[in-house]
Amino acid sequence: MSALREKESEILTSLSNSPKSLSELAEELGAGFSKTTVHRIVTSLAKDGRIVASGSGRSAKYEITSVGRLFNPITPEEYFRKEQDDRQALTSFNHELFETLLNHDLFSQEEMERLTERQGEFEERRKGLSPILRRKEKERFAIDLSWKSSQIEGNTYTLLQTESLFKEGKHTKGNTKAEAVMLLNHQAALDYVLNKPDYFRELTVQKILEIHRFLTKGLGIPNKIRAGRVGITGTNYKPLAKANQIQKALQDLCDLINSKRNVLEKAFIALLLIAYIQPFEDGNKRTARIICNALLLPNKYCPISFRTVEPEDYRYATLLFYEQNSIPSFKKIFMEQLEFSTANYF
Repeated sequence: MSALREKESEILTSLSNSPKSLSELAEELGAGFSKTTVHRIVTSLAKDGRIVASGSGRSAKYEITSVGRLFNPITPEEYFRKEQDDRQALTSFNHELFETLLNHDLFSQEEMERLTERQGEFEERRKGLSPILRRKEKERFAIDLSWKSSQIEGNTYTLLQTESLFKEGKHTKGNTKAEAVMLLNHQAALDYVLNKPDYFRELTVQKILEIHRFLTKGLGIPNKIRAGRVGITGTNYKPLAKANQIQKALQDLCDLINSKRNVLEKAFIALLLIAYIQPFEDGNKRTARIICNALLLPNKYCPISFRTVEPEDYRYATLLFYEQNSIPSFKKIFMEQLEFSTANYF
């Protein structure tokens, strides 16, 4: 990150806690932030719509906008040095996110060019695969995705143990039956998506429920919209609590995704917002990862296995979005995992 971007981020992060005047910003941020520097950066941020001013002259105070929050490149390592109750977090669902995500490009031109190039390389390599090799690659991908998605949720099966479970039906001593069921449910959900990819060209609440049903079968998790409050370990963010509110948020999500033309944005939004809405009692992030891939496949994009992401990095990036609505950390994971998949599958 450049020195200017770092200064912008520090100002945005300060304003995310509370509105401030130029002099208050300069005093709080200290060395390297003269009033002249702060004024120059604040003027630029206001021009870009990332902050807004209330009042005028010396009494003017600036506050961060939804756009400013969305693109603020907060560093997880720095942010999570503070304990849960010491962080100035957003604690309730931000309804403005739908409009903000609709009206802004989430990937820069440079990022899109990079991902489009990787996708082109993937398509070219895929042309030479025989039907047998394609089938084997699908099997390998299913094992990798099922393993990593389950590992993110605390499953203790190794990748090789997952392969044995899928290919030989071999349950491993020391692992629970529920862990095996979680893995096999991923396989079933992914098979469903791979066998009817065009079905997911348009997303509906019912289709999200269908994927959730596959993923939670036999695990004692209700396959219905949650009704009641839910707490999330490690954060003071509280998702919507009423079933009708959650239902509307899911419908707004589907409308947003269906209105987006950029396929990568569709997949990225699903991955992030299904987890943010937390529509189910459990299985939300698993559902988000399968829906993400269900949106990529009808458009011939390479699906994402998430195989090389560290569960802790995934969790921190997710919590950072919950608490600050900041996407850069999660977008970095999405892009890295997409690039890995385009280079390693099919």
